[in-house]
Formats: sequence, C-alpha cells, structure tokens
Amino acid sequence: MSDIVPAKSALLLMDFQNAIVSMVGEGGPALLERAQEARATARAAGMAVMHVRVAFADADYAAISPRNKSFAALGKSRFLTDGTPPAAIHDALAPAADEEVFTKHRVGAFGTTNLAERLRARGIDTLALAGIATSGVVLSTLREAADRDYRLLVLADVCADMDAEVHRVLMEKVFPRQADVMDLAAFAAMMR
Repeated sequence: MSDIVPAKSALLLMDFQNAIVSMVGEGGPALLERAQEARATARAAGMAVMHVRVAFADADYAAISPRNKSFAALGKSRFLTDGTPPAAIHDALAPAADEEVFTKHRVGAFGTTNLAERLRARGIDTLALAGIATSGVVLSTLREAADRDYRLLVLADVCADMDAEVHRVLMEKVFPRQADVMDLAAFAAMMR
C-alpha cells in the first residue's frame, strides 16, 4: 500500500454529533479519543480535515418523503434540528477555523452537500473515512466515493456501529472490495 500524499487527501469525520455519539454507548469516549488522534495525525501531516454532519431546518424536514423509512422517523421526531445540542458536532471534535463542515439531509456525505465540488476544487483524490454509523454514513459515503473514483481508506477503529456484527462484516468482507481498511496506527504509518 502506497503512502498518502497529504496535500491531495482529506480525512472525513462523519456524524460525530452529540446525539449520534451517545448511541454508541460506553464505547463513545474511546471512539472520540481515536477520532481526535486521527485528526491530529492528519493535521500534522498537512492533510485536510473535513466534518460531515446531518441536521435539518423546518423546510428540510418538510422535504423528507414519508417513503424514506429512516428519515421520515427523524422528521416526525425533529431529532436532529440544526442549532440544537443533539445536532451539534461533539465538543471533542469541534471544527477548527480551517476545517470545512458539510451539513447533509440524507445518509451519505455527497448527495445533499457540495462536498464533491469542494474536494475537486482542492485537488483531493484520496479520502480517509471515519464515522458513526459504519452501516450508515460510512457505507453510503464509501459507495458513492468509490463510484467517483476516489482512493479510499477506512479507519476501522475510528468507525462504530450500534451492531458490532454489522460493523465486523462491513470491515472484513464488504469494504475491502472498494477501500483499504486499516486501523489508526496503520493510517499514521502511511504519513511517514
């Protein structure tokens, strides 16, 4: 596996929001520590760090189709309303002034954001993915990014899912078809 070219790479920290981190349960604090370490590693190497979050304004909730099983439930509960504490990025990963934030209204990072345009404008061709949930934002973003021909790295220990078996199957059987799956230590070693 070749080293990373930091100037052409970005670490995507996805859905590390208060409400979503709390769903991980007792593993949340350790996951946040690893995410902080991934961020520090990326920044020290000169790699872009970008945040992706899911949040809705009233008009966004109104646009959710009742046929969308998961998001229709969010629309009814108003669970992730923009500007509320549950929708905020966790303080442990509060974005720095030079870290872009993309707010999405669906599962994947690309569909309802200008992420693709910003990556293209910055000449980024490699993405390191980290986030919650493995079966949600990580899977959806990986699939679309692969279709867009990005080189993909998945930081397995900086991702989490509410179902440990689903996380394992994705990391061991599904993701390796389109990405290099690694732990944080291997990611850091690629920066040297």
